[in-house]
Amino acid sequence: MKLRSLVPGAFLVLLFFSAALVSYVWTPFDVTLIDIKSRFQSPDATHWLGTDHFGRDLFSMLMVGARTSIFVAIVAVGIGMLVGVPLGLAAAANTGNLLDEVIMRTNDMVFAFPALLIAILITASYGPGAVNAIIAIGIFNIPVFARLSRAAALSVWKRDFVLAARAAGKNALRISLEHILPNITNLLIVQGTIQFSLGILAEAGLSFVGLGAQPPIPSWGRMLSDSQTLIMTEPQLALIPGLAIVLTVLGLNLLGDGLRDWLDPRLRRER
Repeated sequence: MKLRSLVPGAFLVLLFFSAALVSYVWTPFDVTLIDIKSRFQSPDATHWLGTDHFGRDLFSMLMVGARTSIFVAIVAVGIGMLVGVPLGLAAAANTGNLLDEVIMRTNDMVFAFPALLIAILITASYGPGAVNAIIAIGIFNIPVFARLSRAAALSVWKRDFVLAARAAGKNALRISLEHILPNITNLLIVQGTIQFSLGILAEAGLSFVGLGAQPPIPSWGRMLSDSQTLIMTEPQLALIPGLAIVLTVLGLNLLGDGLRDWLDPRLRRER
């Protein structure tokens, strides 16, 4: 049983998910509380990770920042899957037809615009914020899942049991839901963990340039942005959120690798 990447990945993901969930009901300090007299404190029994340039507790901000980053990434990946997977299945069911060409060429057009550029276009019209970051990252995820689901579905459409289902009179929609989707779910789960890690990076990048979550809501990218002018005198202000981003993304990638091995039927037979 290959659990070398699954177990540590699941542990890291569970750690930061737990911090995000706990932050909804408890944090050591109010993250909006400014206490200039307590600024730049070193870690102690009161402030476990110290305080920032406004005297805010870094551990509390890290917990709420996890909530912000994870929430944005989850919703953005959900948008990508809910829209992209049906489009990919529809394209695979109508391969070579006009619908297939329209869906895939539209995906190619969306792929030409990275998430940051989409966010700039959206925020130029509606202003910066977490909601607009979700929309931008979600739009970028749609062609990813559409391409993957189409490619995976095309190989399943050639299987004998699908041919038998067609001979039995089932239409394309029913075959896609009953036979195609269950056989590509494992690929979608693995890709979802990968896009989730990329979503956290994208949210941190958008917040870093001021297009993501806005003050007073903490986010890891905003914490990095606020600390860049103090990197030489107070490096921990950048190291703490940076390390949180690295460990979360690492955990998600390890989890994705572990799930790929766990869900692969060939490796399952070897176990």
